Amino acid sequence: MIAPKIKVENLNAWFGTKQVLKNINMEIKEKAVTAIIGPSGCGKTTFLRCLNRMHEITPGARVSGKVIFNGINIYDKSVDPVMIRKKIGMVFQKPNPFPMMSIYDNVAIGLKLNGVRDKKTLDAVVRRSLELANLWDEVKDDLNRSGVSLSGGQQQRLCIARALAVEPEVLLMDEPCSALDPIATAKIEALIRKLAENYTVVIVTHNIQQAARISDYTAFFYLGELIEYGSTKQIFENPKHELTRKYLTGEFG
Repeated sequence: MIAPKIKVENLNAWFGTKQVLKNINMEIKEKAVTAIIGPSGCGKTTFLRCLNRMHEITPGARVSGKVIFNGINIYDKSVDPVMIRKKIGMVFQKPNPFPMMSIYDNVAIGLKLNGVRDKKTLDAVVRRSLELANLWDEVKDDLNRSGVSLSGGQQQRLCIARALAVEPEVLLMDEPCSALDPIATAKIEALIRKLAENYTVVIVTHNIQQAARISDYTAFFYLGELIEYGSTKQIFENPKHELTRKYLTGEFG
């Protein structure tokens, strides 16, 4: 039995006095795509942000329970959240390249902040990360261009390259295609499937068809609770819970 990459135990989360996650327990498999689905306001994004300690950045936000990553509870007092966010990277809903930076510097920034100065090392990592993000061939002759001069889909792949440059083990993606057209979406979806060969990917999506297309496992959240979790095939073809069935058939959501 392969140990899960991330094991969530009795996870609760609050914004001030409002509880937004209630006693979540689930195991996230290594080198697979796990989709988090559910109606707006059900806690999907909060759950994602709890997986790399980004939730606590929000004033008044707090968490209880455990998130076990590679055998270590990331919420232990001895654990550095900065190191966790390096190993568990995040790609946001809206592409957010750094506006005053070139394509090259957008990818290299994480390494530079970690003290890497060697030009050969930076060049190699920038190229590798852009290749992994399926963007190298489109930008290789123009790396000094501003990152924000790229199209929306290219910007999102640039942000994925930026996340990959610091060598994470897990990639969290919060609605990475919601701001993109169908062609750019198809490219990101193909990229996610390819990345799952080497990385553990967790994606929040409002697009049920997208979850069906690209994920290996699906978790359905409703009102802060995990209602059902299993293989995507099982969830979509034979949901065990009536709420799951109603959401997937469009009876609410």
